[in-house]
Amino acid sequence: MTIQVPSQFFYEWLEEHYINLLKKTIKKELGPEGRLEYSIIMENSISETKPYSIKIPTSNKKDTQNPMVNMPIDLNKGQSRDIPNPFIIPGLKKIKVQSQLVETYSFDNYVEGDCNRLARSAGYAVSENPGKTSFNPLYLYSNVGLGKTHLAHAIGLQVKNNFPNLTVLYVSAEQFIAQYIESVRNNNQNDFVHFYQMIDVLIVDDIQFLAGKEKTQDVFFHIFNFLHQKSKQIIITSDKPPVEMKGMEPRLLSRFKWGLAADLQMPDLETRIAILQKRIYNDGMDIPYEVVEYLAYSITTNVRELEGALISIMAQSSLNKKAITLDLARSMIDKFVKSTSREISIDYIQKVVCDYFNLPVDIINSKTRKREIVQARQLAMYFSKKHTKSSLATIGLHCGNKDHATVLHACRTINNLVETDKQFRIYVEDLDKKIKL
Repeated sequence: MTIQVPSQFFYEWLEEHYINLLKKTIKKELGPEGRLEYSIIMENSISETKPYSIKIPTSNKKDTQNPMVNMPIDLNKGQSRDIPNPFIIPGLKKIKVQSQLVETYSFDNYVEGDCNRLARSAGYAVSENPGKTSFNPLYLYSNVGLGKTHLAHAIGLQVKNNFPNLTVLYVSAEQFIAQYIESVRNNNQNDFVHFYQMIDVLIVDDIQFLAGKEKTQDVFFHIFNFLHQKSKQIIITSDKPPVEMKGMEPRLLSRFKWGLAADLQMPDLETRIAILQKRIYNDGMDIPYEVVEYLAYSITTNVRELEGALISIMAQSSLNKKAITLDLARSMIDKFVKSTSREISIDYIQKVVCDYFNLPVDIINSKTRKREIVQARQLAMYFSKKHTKSSLATIGLHCGNKDHATVLHACRTINNLVETDKQFRIYVEDLDKKIKL
């Protein structure tokens, strides 16, 4: 028996409300071998081809295969064994999809700090109740290497742990574009759209790569609308906030602003140290704290580069059978940092100044009025003004919670001493070289 229905909705409604009655009737009229099949008329909304019909068995058939798709799509390029049938016809209640999540990118391995607390808290809330919070979509943005991809994977992994029956998919924007182009080439755009409409939690990484791709944006717009209306969770990452994105359709940008846009900022010193210690612990290594501290002071803008520097040091130690010391770290990092876009920070300047005068770093932020401490603090302010883009107020805040007038006074004092004290001028020139190394 074949029942023709005009859309997926009718199929699902009949299955939900009348399947038992239909089964009994078919068994009575057609016998135990009787079968029920639906014929769904498919409107091809993407291309200009005419509508077509597909036939699917009722839900009592366990293994439903898509007769229209013989070759799997490529989540990376073309064909992949990881996803046996990436396109799905309407009516399949369950689909088996490899989520593409990286197991190591979990919440357990994610270090929380002031720089990412909002994004991390929102992400965890989403993982506990996907699609049901006001954070839909959850839009995560930051500069490169600050952990947005890690957080997106962590959310997906936590959803899988909490809700094993939900279908979670992580896909980069470039992969999404490649899949769409492949579907156009094979004239199965409808299958492409229907596949994504079956996802419960969709994670799209680096959405900015959709800029300028009008057709792909149009398809993503319809997928986004469908999932959002069905209370499915959408997570998007980008290197820019929605207001700064160029080449995106206004209707798509407005939807990115529906939920929560959370930024991940550059990690502070304590967070960078915690990230390194977490990595060292996970790798079962034993590295002196002074080396960890030196790394955290040297690389300030990119967590990926920070971990890469740590791996380089561990490799150098292991392959050359050398102990991990501060001297080894200096020789490695000096080469490593020069090849990266290193930005001198106030924390780093304080570290160099305190090391030069053999003082603990925290004492520079104390209220002591000892001459050597005051002078070190003034030098830190002087070099911070010279080598960073920070405002006077920010420099003062980092140097003992002083105001901008104190910073100006410190800079004038150092300039006067450089002009009148030959030994002090040598100190300043030496420190300047160390800071710029």
